[in-house]
Amino acid sequence: MTEPMILRARVQAPIKEVRHALTDPATLRIWLAEHAEVELPDRFGFWGRTTPEGDAPHQRLLHADERTVRFAWLLDGEETTTEFGLAAESEDSTIVTVSQSHFDFQDVITGKSIRGVLETYWCQAITNLAEHFEGRELSPRVDYSAVDLRAEVTIDASASEVFDSLIDSAKVTRWFGFPIEIEPHVGGRFAMGGLANDPSPAKILELEPGRRLSLDWGGPGVGTWELEGSGGKTRLTLVQSGFAAERPPHAAWGGILAGVAELRRYHEVPDWQPVLVA
Repeated sequence: MTEPMILRARVQAPIKEVRHALTDPATLRIWLAEHAEVELPDRFGFWGRTTPEGDAPHQRLLHADERTVRFAWLLDGEETTTEFGLAAESEDSTIVTVSQSHFDFQDVITGKSIRGVLETYWCQAITNLAEHFEGRELSPRVDYSAVDLRAEVTIDASASEVFDSLIDSAKVTRWFGFPIEIEPHVGGRFAMGGLANDPSPAKILELEPGRRLSLDWGGPGVGTWELEGSGGKTRLTLVQSGFAAERPPHAAWGGILAGVAELRRYHEVPDWQPVLVA
């Protein structure tokens, strides 16, 4: 068995309120899934289009107390274990830890198992939990029943500012939370982990300042960012195309949409800091 995947996030709410958000079905339907049914201590289930294998609830509650919620989750025929742990950072801030078993990064690369989406799935979900408590509009999430990706968000910043934060290496590294090195011209490389560490960087196909950026990721297809500015705000449209339709890169899409959530926060939240913490 692989080591558990662990994510930690800061949520601006008291621990009691965060625990309620993890176990109240109405609140779960806001930040986690289209459908949720919870009856402690016996039942904990969620499902829908934005849940991996979300045709029905495949979860089984294992344990719940004031600081922990743990459940089994059947995915691709394997019973995985998910655990939320809560720790008070202050009276009004809680550190949420998500631990997920049966995650193998090779499944991200090969697409062999739906479990390959789990890391980016939880990044999306936990960011929306934080957005919920801040009273912000929640970010789009992957539809795991879909074979294409088109998402739109409005960012409270000018198109030139948003575009600059998509093409400047230091700025992209900051809001995406991972080193990225960019050669900002058509034909230039877009390297995850830096040019020295990425043997197959994406290639910039289109670069129209303030309006359009397209990246060729190879197998995962082409990602296009279209910007339309108006009144100091920017409508950002993300389209993914050119991938193998029988195996959509859902894990990669989840990472992109989790990144879009932080991109919005980077431009809109005073004294911004990432939701995910080291």
